[in-house]
Amino acid sequence: MTDLTSMRISYTRDALSRDQLKDSPLEQFGVWFEDALREDVPEPYAMQVATANAAARPSVRTVLLRGATEDGLTFYTNFDSHKGLDLAENPQTELLFYWAPLERQIRAYGTVEKVPDEEANRYFHVRPRESQLAAHASDPQSGVVESRETLEKRFADLHTQYPEGTAVPKPDFWGGYRVTVHEWEFWQGRPNRMHDRFRYTREGDGWRVERLKP
Repeated sequence: MTDLTSMRISYTRDALSRDQLKDSPLEQFGVWFEDALREDVPEPYAMQVATANAAARPSVRTVLLRGATEDGLTFYTNFDSHKGLDLAENPQTELLFYWAPLERQIRAYGTVEKVPDEEANRYFHVRPRESQLAAHASDPQSGVVESRETLEKRFADLHTQYPEGTAVPKPDFWGGYRVTVHEWEFWQGRPNRMHDRFRYTREGDGWRVERLKP
């Protein structure tokens, strides 16, 4: 394998100072998210979701952010998936957005609760029809399947069960999670690994902002 010890780049694109930050971390997230959209960062709404079960075994995967409001950050999944089972045992998560073209990362730690079913139902039915069918075909998500052919047959059977023009019901095992964020970190890469890092920690009705060492 290639020697990885000499592979590195120096981050020189931008800097981040305290006076640039918004008072609200959600507003700051919005500013950076708009930057990512303008720069055509691929899937800036993709985020890594880290969980741990009751035995503290960690797990991480990529999902799509589907809402960002004062109520929290929202994503959708199968409740019987690996992440769903983890969150049932330990309703905490840390989210990570990594936008390499901007040399930026955002971390968000918080507690998790399910979104109301009617809200999940509305979102389910604005998804592409094929994605709705795939939600049924994937149950239980993360479960073992005999072969690709088995999976494709289940998908084909669902097309027959719910032909074009009929509604695909939202499965009971599928829905959303909302993360109430208690701590945010905004990271801007800098030369010589002297990165700019700022942490927002919830304090009463507001936020305490602190610079962190790189």
